[in-house]
Amino acid sequence: MDISFKFDPEVLIGADTLSMAGTIASRHGSRIMVAADHDLEAQTVNRLKEILEDSGIKAIVFDGIDNSASAEMANNIVELARAAHCDAIIGFGNEKTQIIARMAAIMAPMRITAFELLDGRIFHKKFMPLLSIPTEGMSAFSMTNYFITPDPRSRLIKSVPSPDGLYSAVIIDSNLFKFLSETRAASHIFENFFNAVEAYCSTRASFLSDTLLEKAISIYARLLKTGNAGGFNSELFAQANFLSSLGSGASSPGAGSALSAAITARTPVAKPLCSAALFPQLAERLAGTRPEKMARVAALLGAPKAASVAEGAASALNAIRQTMTAHKVPSNLKEYNIQLDRITAAAEAARSLDLTANSPWTVSEEEIFKILKEVL
Repeated sequence: MDISFKFDPEVLIGADTLSMAGTIASRHGSRIMVAADHDLEAQTVNRLKEILEDSGIKAIVFDGIDNSASAEMANNIVELARAAHCDAIIGFGNEKTQIIARMAAIMAPMRITAFELLDGRIFHKKFMPLLSIPTEGMSAFSMTNYFITPDPRSRLIKSVPSPDGLYSAVIIDSNLFKFLSETRAASHIFENFFNAVEAYCSTRASFLSDTLLEKAISIYARLLKTGNAGGFNSELFAQANFLSSLGSGASSPGAGSALSAAITARTPVAKPLCSAALFPQLAERLAGTRPEKMARVAALLGAPKAASVAEGAASALNAIRQTMTAHKVPSNLKEYNIQLDRITAAAEAARSLDLTANSPWTVSEEEIFKILKEVL
């Protein structure tokens, strides 16, 4: 089969690529709405504002997206952006900030609310151009034509369609990736590693996605091998993160990504820790349904060559568990004392999403319940 590939949006990766934000944003006009993560240092936000102003852009900054912010926050951003006659939106911050900025960019031209968007209001492919500047990496849904987010009314996960061409550009500045501890850095690596493996084993995987994701997995393996000795390498993480996000878009996230988001929506546990805790459980199921690919994951992790494909797949699971232990990343969430009753409905909402059908294992109520009992 011939391969035809057109890449969109424009992506800049590397140290200090933030400096290009003004050049890119100026293509859309002279007034830009900056939806910023509240936890970012003031000097970081001010730096972006100065970069935009140096390019002749009036920057209107909204920095109220904190850990407690919900999808409703997009309403505030839309109101401010419309009142200021903004020409585009910049999402500047973590995954939650990126989701809220994405919602606002879709909502603004249609004058619809966050709840209307969550309830399936059609947006007729109209949107405000969006520039993404992630500070903790791209998610598994950054390059998909949909994303998932909790509905504040029920705290259950919903899937929201995203129009083609929404993103003007993505700037991945490795200097912005600053984690407070080695364990936190490792949990972010494991979350992205988990996303890459799940998309690699998806029923929608292709030659393109396999190529991207194998490279991403090999870089994550390198990061995990050198992390304790050499510290967190933000440039390598940025490269692997982009490849895994692009690979997930070319393939598909699966039930694990949805379940991680569902648990996070109902508990105080950070999403990277949820994803890491789920990783061994999902890897076990992938080893049974995609043994060839999990054996390849084992090889990329540097596991000794196995006598059979099944043994190779099993060695991948062992390597994942051992590496998590070495980096002190917990393989369950039992220390948080989360009641199973609080998560059951959220997990069922996640299981019902269309993307779970792309998982190679049978995502039944019984299997989800088994996973939750092991993790919680």
